[in-house]
Amino acid sequence: MISVEVDNRSGVEVDEPGAVEFAGRVLRAEGIDDGELGIAFVVEEEMRALKHEHLAIDEVTDVLSFPIDGRDPVPDGVPRALGDVVLCPQVIGDAWRWPLAHGLLHLLGYEHGAEMEAREEAVLRT
Repeated sequence: MISVEVDNRSGVEVDEPGAVEFAGRVLRAEGIDDGELGIAFVVEEEMRALKHEHLAIDEVTDVLSFPIDGRDPVPDGVPRALGDVVLCPQVIGDAWRWPLAHGLLHLLGYEHGAEMEAREEAVLRT
């Protein structure tokens, strides 16, 4: 079972149930059917601070990913901690599906490039 914790600190109403359902579909399409995932929606200032702190880039972005276990093996009985995807509604507006898919694929080890783009297109059609 995929367990998703959503934290909306953005001050904007977001489709939390839709994001949880979509994240589950993306993860299952990638062969992940068990794990813990965090999704956070944050304001522009927090997103800028996170990007600066973790990537040393001082700008706002649409999505950041903080992977933990990804696809790595985990011991029996230990839940897979996939990591966290952070989204900024002020940047993405209502078009959150692509950034969420992008962030989830980063959690699973994908890097920017043709393979990731192909997987994004595939999961967005599901």
